[in-house]
Amino acid sequence: MATEAPPPQGGTGQIRTGHTTQEFVEVQQSAEFGELRRSHRSFAFPLTIAFIAWYLLYVLLSNYAGGLMGTKVLGNINVALVLGLAQFVTTFLIAWFYSRHAATQLDPKSEAIKSRMEGDA
Repeated sequence: MATEAPPPQGGTGQIRTGHTTQEFVEVQQSAEFGELRRSHRSFAFPLTIAFIAWYLLYVLLSNYAGGLMGTKVLGNINVALVLGLAQFVTTFLIAWFYSRHAATQLDPKSEAIKSRMEGDA
């Protein structure tokens, strides 16, 4: 995402890393960076939408399906408690799954871009 903001240091076009703003823009527009961005977005957006839908389903069921949510599952444990705890489990699973995805898919691509930029410095 390009911005119209001036460079950070008095308009010299130099970033603290020794690279010009133009070099960063070139990297951002490269196919390699585009693939990194696609890899991240193809993972993060669907999972985010799915989690929000799952959360909203829980909220809607809590508000409009009191009978279902009050159904006893085991002893004093009802469907609402099970689904509420499942929200926490889902959150941790998504974090773990993203961590694996980042380590195997995103980090190698970003390291390649970073090392290329640092090699040019």
